[in-house]
Amino acid sequence: MKVLIENIISQLSDNQEGKVWIGPNYNRILENIDEKNAFIRPDRHLHSVAEIISHLTTWQKETILKIKTGEGSLTDDCEENWFSNETLKAMGWSNVLSEYKASLTEIIQLLKTKEDSFFNEQYYDTDFKGDYPYSFVINGMLHHNIYHLGQLGIIVKYLKKKGMY
Repeated sequence: MKVLIENIISQLSDNQEGKVWIGPNYNRILENIDEKNAFIRPDRHLHSVAEIISHLTTWQKETILKIKTGEGSLTDDCEENWFSNETLKAMGWSNVLSEYKASLTEIIQLLKTKEDSFFNEQYYDTDFKGDYPYSFVINGMLHHNIYHLGQLGIIVKYLKKKGMY
């Protein structure tokens, strides 16, 4: 049975490109982001769009690792969690965005190979230092993506207000 799996896949896809009740999806928010505005921090307390997209990619790749191997490798304190704008500028916006989309696609493809019982299987979480059911990381990643979708909406509003978008 794949009812839960299909529900998660649907939510991940909708948040990226579908109609979501909470507002614009990722594609809509990111459609006008380019090399000029991807790295702008509109306020010293806010991340740039590139920093958030890179952060999401890091944790999506970590989720892929957990699904494939049963164990993660990163913690909140790792450098990859929040790369600096300088590091990301060297990578280039198109590469940052491409890695994000590729990691999301890979998670969806991996989930398509699973049954609902997968959510009850255990993996070792290096950040939380213990064994957890896969439902913990999969639902957590979905919540994490939704949280940052809202942040991106705020950042884009700031950029527009300051004439930087």
